[in-house]
Amino acid sequence: MAATEPKVRFEKVTKVFGDGESAFTALQALDLDIGDGEIVTVVGPSGCGKSTAMNIVAGLQDVTSGRCLVNGVEVHGPGPDRGVIFQQYALFPWLTVRKNVEFGLKLQGMNSVERRKRAEHYIGLVGLSDFADALPKTLSGGMKQRCAIARAYAVNPNVLLMDEPFGALDALTRVRLQDQLLETWSRDKRTIMFITHDVDEAVYLAHRVVVLAARPGRLQEIIEVDLPFPRNDEIRLSQKFTEIRNRVWHAVYTRSSEQTA
Repeated sequence: MAATEPKVRFEKVTKVFGDGESAFTALQALDLDIGDGEIVTVVGPSGCGKSTAMNIVAGLQDVTSGRCLVNGVEVHGPGPDRGVIFQQYALFPWLTVRKNVEFGLKLQGMNSVERRKRAEHYIGLVGLSDFADALPKTLSGGMKQRCAIARAYAVNPNVLLMDEPFGALDALTRVRLQDQLLETWSRDKRTIMFITHDVDEAVYLAHRVVVLAARPGRLQEIIEVDLPFPRNDEIRLSQKFTEIRNRVWHAVYTRSSEQTA
């Protein structure tokens, strides 16, 4: 997907954990641009640095060398321009769906009327309007994750960072939330960096699939997903989808095994 100014840029990003003989290189000299309004999925074997890369964009971890930039500004910690969604829903159990979604807006100093209006908009966007006053303990796993997505969207981040957000869900719920995410994206074209272990999910969601290799974590291949939006079951079952999926599968599993053998 063409973009004149990258929304997210990795410039020779290296991340090393530990010192001396115990040092471990999680990422090595990663160069990657993510365009404005682009969905990029990141896949690779365990230990390839997928989550480390996302945490660096989120400002949750510092680089050892190189630079990570969002909107041309070097990242030096978390900020409201980036929304983060993890596999664990991280909802406040004592707050309703509405209050969870309003939480970040309250921290931003938004008044109660505007908070409620904004929260209800995004709660509706993810299909939870009938559950706005429900506590998290009464929600299914998929509903909790939709609440987390609404909360992240509500603070209006430039970039949405998602670390295996559907990984713990059953297959049917996972597919539904993939479609829900794309439907939401189609309305505001927010930039998304999505980490996953699931090759089918990676292809279905993305404009491009970034494949990382492990030991040390580094860029192996970027695969264009030449499939139209909106995505649907017909696309999932198409020959073109299968061809791209097989290419990603080969890059992740076959080539990675050859390199570590």
